[in-house]
Amino acid sequence: MYLLSDDQIEFVRRDILKRGIQNEALQQDLLDHICCVVENELADTGDFETFYKQRIKHFYVKELKEIEEETNALLNFKHFYRLRKIMLVSGGTATIFLVIALLLKFLYLPGVAISMVLGIVLLNFVFLPSLLTLKIKENKTLREKVLSLIATVSAMFISIGLILKLLAYPIANLIIVTGFGALALIFLPIYFFTGIRRAETRVNTIVSSVIILSSAALLLIMLRSPRAKLDGNKAVTEAVLRSENILARQLQLAKKIIPGGKPDAIGDEINNLSENFKRFLLKRDTGNVVLDTLNNNYISETRVIMYTDEAPEMEKELTKIEAAIRTYNATLQGGLQRIPPIGDLNQRQIAEALQDLIQLQLIISQNRVAQSLQP
Repeated sequence: MYLLSDDQIEFVRRDILKRGIQNEALQQDLLDHICCVVENELADTGDFETFYKQRIKHFYVKELKEIEEETNALLNFKHFYRLRKIMLVSGGTATIFLVIALLLKFLYLPGVAISMVLGIVLLNFVFLPSLLTLKIKENKTLREKVLSLIATVSAMFISIGLILKLLAYPIANLIIVTGFGALALIFLPIYFFTGIRRAETRVNTIVSSVIILSSAALLLIMLRSPRAKLDGNKAVTEAVLRSENILARQLQLAKKIIPGGKPDAIGDEINNLSENFKRFLLKRDTGNVVLDTLNNNYISETRVIMYTDEAPEMEKELTKIEAAIRTYNATLQGGLQRIPPIGDLNQRQIAEALQDLIQLQLIISQNRVAQSLQP
């Protein structure tokens, strides 16, 4: 066992101070620890200075003062380990939910939407904020802090946009593009041009930039362009118009076959309620109760619930329609067509809901004609 002299201990103390350790308590702890290492590992006939210069390198990556910086960070950030644990757990759980959603989608099983929403919510509102907080504390320069902030906010925009896209909100694509735009136009140039200046980070910077750009391009390819979205809206609007024309011809034919008509109070009630609800949806979605494809008066991909949430009285109208359908089906005579339930109408897109309402109006008209022709 090697025994250090007072001069050697003083040499170690001065070297620790020279290397940037200003905290006296930390100086003493390092001095005790280094001296113990030297006395336990250095042979009695060994060269103290040579051994010390080699062994001190094991205490840091670049400089010894890193130990003091890390110590101060931990003292100033008391919940570091708890927050890091939250970050790791939330990130792992979010990944599990997203993988489950992917598997369920490929296997065509229920639960895709809830798994994806839970995964994205955990990723966006727990994992990313925790990661940003830790990075802000760990980063030393303003540039690194700004890059961490931009990257995290961009990721949050993208994940929020994905949730809204899953729920068929029209603004989803704009939010996703905004997130990718900030990532590609602000974060990436700063990250790339500062990273390639240093030889030790040049390769990693280039590889990371390629991965970011490729991932952004692949995801953006999945989004429809404004022209494609317009063409899609035009197509579904024209399909609804065709169905409306078929319904109008069916109603005209029914009037010719049964001029007077048999009384059908429940059928008339369903027709009136359906017509009012169709007008409500068209007015909210297109601004007009009459569709006109020549003036780009197209139906959007919005879900019915977006408008019924703003008009609670229309939710009551849906309830009335559902109740009237149950009564209609219960009193229906043999050989006539039953009206399918519309319990999920509130969750369907506008065009789908309009087609469902037109369909039940057609069924009522056809049943009325069939009933009038019965002996």
